Amino acid sequence: MREYTSTDLANNTGDVLSAAAREAVEITRHGKPRFVLMSYESYERMRAGADPRRAVRVAEMDEAERAGLIAALDAELDDG
Repeated sequence: MREYTSTDLANNTGDVLSAAAREAVEITRHGKPRFVLMSYESYERMRAGADPRRAVRVAEMDEAERAGLIAALDAELDDG
């Protein structure tokens, strides 16, 4: 995560917003992390728990999810 100071945010708002559009950025004040700035889309994914990188136990998957996982693994083995 990129880090900017609150002064950077005030003086270079465009640069900080551009970076936040690509990934979450940390805003520090007096050397301590105070805020995180991110795109609205990233915030919504985080709020909804829709991050595809989340950990899931196979036992908690429904049958369709398990079948999709098996198909994806089979496709990877066939391509590799």
